[in-house]
Amino acid sequence: MAIQEPPQVDLNRIGLTKGDYRGRPSTLCKGCGHDSISQRIISVAYDLALKPTQVIKLSGIGCSSKTPAYFMNQSHGFNGLHGRMPSMATGATLANHSLTAIAVSGDGDTVSIGLGQFKHLVRRNVPMLYIVENNGVYGLTKGQFSATADKGQELKYAGRNELPPIDVCLEALVGDCGFVARSFAGDPRQVEQLLKAALSHRGTAVIDIISPCVTFNDHDDSTKSYAYGKAHEEVISDFGFVPAYEEINIDYAEGEIADVRMHDGSHVRLKKLDSGYDPRDRFAAMRLMQEAHQNQTFLTGLIYINEDRPSLQEMEHLPETPLAQLPMEKLRPSREALAKVLADL
Repeated sequence: MAIQEPPQVDLNRIGLTKGDYRGRPSTLCKGCGHDSISQRIISVAYDLALKPTQVIKLSGIGCSSKTPAYFMNQSHGFNGLHGRMPSMATGATLANHSLTAIAVSGDGDTVSIGLGQFKHLVRRNVPMLYIVENNGVYGLTKGQFSATADKGQELKYAGRNELPPIDVCLEALVGDCGFVARSFAGDPRQVEQLLKAALSHRGTAVIDIISPCVTFNDHDDSTKSYAYGKAHEEVISDFGFVPAYEEINIDYAEGEIADVRMHDGSHVRLKKLDSGYDPRDRFAAMRLMQEAHQNQTFLTGLIYINEDRPSLQEMEHLPETPLAQLPMEKLRPSREALAKVLADL
């Protein structure tokens, strides 16, 4: 009898399979855009050979905030209060800056109840990937409008929305975020390339991903629907990412490419589809967002990048050894030091 060989299993650079990056089965509605994003995170973590035990997943409340359970089950994780995830992320990354922080939030969690927290996180430039799974509704509580809902939109149970939407990317730009991007859950290649680049960014990297709610907000006239995204998506650049461990090859003509070297040696490569737009120009990015609103254009891609702004840890001059790993004598002031402070008062 012939001996059957076991199936070949592909391992990444640290000897893990893609299955090692999976989490629990999803409990979200079938077809939900959030599940597609979770699969993209699994794929990216595998490709980049992230160590799951060196990753911390953070979220607030909502359908989006359930998704960290669906990827990297060997990672640290914390599901916090509605809109308060940025405070947890700030504390966690200050305590242990060796961890890779991946935060998943929603449009309600981020720009409704959590807008103040979001703005201060961006302002402080906390080093983390911040994903907003944006569907324009509160899916977990039966489809009320969120702050990103379209003005004039009508839903069966929520009525008509008369308020203008808040743009996640524009708010991030105003807060001087150094990495701002928008994508669509129905565009897996673009989502993966943006996630890879965001994970190599030294500060806050915000990706607003339009993620249709198939139960409450997937109508053809909604800008958060699959149909609208597929019909109206306008990509501002052909995006590529080259990790530090891969050879850099220039394959575009001079003047057609924006090549940005990240602090870890990786490269973000943008082949401009609009030659008049530079993603390193913050004011041009703001103007682009305003024009998109006026023209009802659904722009996706890397909107803005700035690798020069120092992260919160750099501004606070944290030691190389994470605070969580320092011995007590390094953390607690001596009696002499406290006496000197009191004397100065």
